[in-house]
Parts: sequence; structure tokens; C-alpha cells
Amino acid sequence: MQMLQKWNFDNTYTRLPAHFFTKQSPVPVAAPKMVIFNEALAEQLGTPQELQTLAGNSAPAGAQPLAQAYMGHQFGHLNMLGDGRAVLLGEQITPDGKRFDIQLKGSGQTPYSRGGDGRAALGPMLREYIISEAMYGLGIPTTRSLAVVATGETVQRERELPGAVLTRVAASHIRVGTFEYAAQYGGTEDVRALADYTITRHFPEADSYLALLQEVIARQAALIAKWQLVGFIHGVMNTDNMAISGETIDYGPCAFMDVYDPATVFSSIDREGRYAYKNQPAMATWNLARFAETLLPLLHRNKKTAVEIATDAVNWFMPQFRSNWLAGMRAKLGLAGEEPDDELLIADLLALMQEHGLDYTNTFRELTLGETNPHLHDWVKRWQARMKKNTKSTGTIFVPVDLMKKAEQGFTPCVAAGLGAAPHLNKNNPAVIPRNHRVEEALQAAESGDLSVMHKLLRVLKDPFAYTAEQEKYAYPPENSCRYKTFCGT
Repeated sequence: MQMLQKWNFDNTYTRLPAHFFTKQSPVPVAAPKMVIFNEALAEQLGTPQELQTLAGNSAPAGAQPLAQAYMGHQFGHLNMLGDGRAVLLGEQITPDGKRFDIQLKGSGQTPYSRGGDGRAALGPMLREYIISEAMYGLGIPTTRSLAVVATGETVQRERELPGAVLTRVAASHIRVGTFEYAAQYGGTEDVRALADYTITRHFPEADSYLALLQEVIARQAALIAKWQLVGFIHGVMNTDNMAISGETIDYGPCAFMDVYDPATVFSSIDREGRYAYKNQPAMATWNLARFAETLLPLLHRNKKTAVEIATDAVNWFMPQFRSNWLAGMRAKLGLAGEEPDDELLIADLLALMQEHGLDYTNTFRELTLGETNPHLHDWVKRWQARMKKNTKSTGTIFVPVDLMKKAEQGFTPCVAAGLGAAPHLNKNNPAVIPRNHRVEEALQAAESGDLSVMHKLLRVLKDPFAYTAEQEKYAYPPENSCRYKTFCGT
């Protein structure tokens, strides 16, 4: 029997000191129309499909709408920010007792709008829907999208664009920038109140403020490793865009790398490459250092000792990240156990990919399918030799194939024989990612009223490890991918 779906709201955030937020209702829109609704997510949350609520025209029972205050280091400079075009309706308590923020993005001006119109355009809201759902399919912690509603109004950017409201679902919207706000505009007791709230909400096992810091670092180390493993570039890793929960948040000028180049930058506003692909681990470290600074009064009464404790904790990030990334790379290559030359083998593969301009995702996809790129001929021999060291005792059932011999015969075993992708490799190497040109194609069609292109794309991205025939045409980059630029669009 289908479960009755209804709003079941609480809002624990309102129990923090009042200056952490401003009570704020969404600004009603003229002619709301549902563009897309995430039925699978709604079923998990137990939420109904109510157009007027998702448009911001009516608040459900139990909602206590508010706009959150926070700060953020934007490209290294600290600024006062806050929800300038978003309203948190409250926290939906799911049928199984879990708690998720329900936020309307593009819901009108708030006291934190800083002169903006508080609205959002349809394209960027659909972009967040597509990318966040793709990240979920890839198994990467992320905020999710419940719905996009057209407002029947236009917003003025470089040109007039159709307006929309996105319903974002998150474990919470507590950011590093929220702690910066508490430290800057409050004091030790405000930081303590926020830290206690964060522990209760996300880290109930943490028995100290140091444990909180360590847990946040651990989650970020795991998250950034997952980004690097799929070639995801966030684009704007400001401290207000780092969620304490360890979820990917704020999909602005993000994109996925095509040709492997560690210096890849897509964002039009990142002119110096601060948030380039290769810099994401270092930028995460920088952000976590800012988070640790806000906790100093809670770590120890002696400031020098507190700094030493915080420094040791933050310095722990890079080894954790590296361990996560290396384990992920071994999984992508089907390498069981640990061998001394594994890191060199991986580094040489990446160097060859960069030297010959190979597509990042498809290089691993081809290895999974038993297809050999000529530029990797000698490397594949080394890879095969390493895989032969995989045994049952190392906990894998991967059976290496003599790919070189079969390739020389013009035979690609997985495709020609219809056997599917190699065991284990296909679980770690996506057949498809949200290719930038495919996303743009879907957005342009949607803005013209054709949603079918977006729905097809979402369908192939739902299970990126499926290796289906339908995914085949979505697997390849455009010829001029290096020229692609992303814009925040807000």
C-alpha cells in the first residue's frame, strides 16, 4: 500500500540565537507551473507534490520560514553574506525519522540580498537539478533537488530569462561560513551554541569540540576525493559553499572535466585558477583552517595550545584525502591490496592522459570495456602485470583479461561478446557523466519549452554505472570541450 505523503515539519534552527537568521516568508509568484518533480525523492522524504508550496505561494503546516545569516571567504576575502534569494521552510521529518532541510531557492528578496532581486532563472535551477541528481547517482554526498517550478515571471540578467524556484533538500545548510558569522558577529558562546547544535544534528557520536573538527575534516577528505575521482570541478569553493555535513552544496559554475588536465577551470569568474581541479584538495584544507579558527576558544583556554590542536587536526586532512583518493584509484583500476608501485602506476597513467589529451572518464571506461588506447599500450602491460597479483586472499574476485592480445586481434570482449563491463571496474568507473554540452543542450531545450531532452539525460544519469546501450551516445565529449565556460547564472 502506498504511503500517505504529507509535510511533517520541525525547525530546530529557530532555537539558535535570533541573530543567526531572519524570519522571512517566500515572496509569492505570479503563475506557478511545475517543470519537474522528483517523485523518487519525494517518496523517500514522504513529501507531497503541492505546487503552491513548492512555488513559495503558501507555507505548509508547521513551517517556520527563515533566511539564514552567514559569512564567507569569497576567493579569499571575507564578506557578510546570508540567504539572499533562498528561504528555509523547515526540516521535513521522514517516515523513518530522518531530518532534511527543505529550502526554496529563488524565492525572493531577504535582508541579505545585497541589492539583488532574490529571484532565480530557470536555466541555473534546472542545472542544479541535473547536476545534483547526477552526483547522487555517482554515489557522491550531495544536496538534492525535489522540484523546479516556473514562476510565470522573468528575471533580468544579461537578458530577460524565465524565472524559477528550486526546492533544495539537504542534511542541513550549516556552512563553514555560518561558523565564521558566529565568530565575527557573536562571540564564544554563539560559536559554542552553533557547535553544540551541529554536534546534535550531524555528529552525535562526537564527545568534544575537537572530535567535531575531526569529523568535519574526515567527511571533507572523503568528499573531495570522490570529486577528484570523477573529474568534478565545483568552481567556487568559497567557505560559504562548504557544508559542515560533508555534502556537495551550491551548484553554480560547476562542471565535469573532459580532457584530463589538472589545471582545468570552467568558471568564468575564476580567472586565476584558484579553484582549478588540481587545487581543490588544497582549497578544502584552506577552508577547514578557517573553520578551525572559529573553534579555537572551544578547543583550549590557552590560545597557543588551541592553535596547536587545530593545526594538527587540519594537517590531518591531506593524508586522509590522499588515502581516500588512492583507495578510489585502486578500485577504478581493479587493484586489490597494496603494492609499492601502485602510486607510480597511477601517476604514469594520469601523465599519459595529460600528454595525449585523453578524456578522463572515457579512459577508465575503455579499460573497463576491454578497449585499449594506443597511447597506453605499454602502460596496459604494466597494469595487467599488477592485476595478476590480485588474489582471493586480498579480497577480490577480479579476473584479469589479456586485453593486449585481444586488442591486437581487433576484438573488444565486453562489447563484441555482449558480456558487459569487467567485474568490479564498472562499479567504480561511470559509463556516463553529465557532459557539459549535454547539460547545455538540455537547458536550452527546456528554456524553449521542450523538457524531453532533459528527461532523457536524467534517465541515463540515474545509474551511471549501468553500461547500457542508451548511455552510449551520452558518453563522448564535444570536439571543443576545452573552450567551455560556466557562469553562476544567479
